[in-house]
Amino acid sequence: MKDLLKLKSSLSENIETILNAQIKVEAHSSALYLAMSAWCDDQGLDNASKFFAKQSDEERTHMLKLFNYVSNRGGRAISPEITNIPVDFESFRGIFEQTLEQEMFVTEQFNNIADQCAKSKDYVTFNFVQWFLEEQVEEEYVARRILELFDVIGEEGTGRWEIDRHLVKVVFDGE
Repeated sequence: MKDLLKLKSSLSENIETILNAQIKVEAHSSALYLAMSAWCDDQGLDNASKFFAKQSDEERTHMLKLFNYVSNRGGRAISPEITNIPVDFESFRGIFEQTLEQEMFVTEQFNNIADQCAKSKDYVTFNFVQWFLEEQVEEEYVARRILELFDVIGEEGTGRWEIDRHLVKVVFDGE
């Protein structure tokens, strides 16, 4: 029976497991960013709300890209259960700090996947993961640039709305 499974899937059990774990990470990121979008909307921060809604969509797209890859390679992709998504956040700056932390965590996860692929000599998956690693450079860059707005403008007075207004320029300049 094990030989039949080897013919069915081009992925090792280990690689399939870590890719399914990353599917869950991407789904969690998507849900987290959607919650951040709702919080920003409630705060009247329209550009930040749109930014996080877009980020949520991107993370879901990443999740589906991984999901389809596992499936197309003959593996069993698992639709993740997502829990413990906050609905309230401490501060405007805090959500962007959390965003940068999340993106750095995702980068670390993809680095670990690439490392496991190299150790397993799964160069097809190693090559597939490179796209995500390049994407992470942009994700971290944008989060850092947005945090710089808080340092330059500050949140006092109308600062929150000024930061929200400048988000559009930072996001589009980063692309």
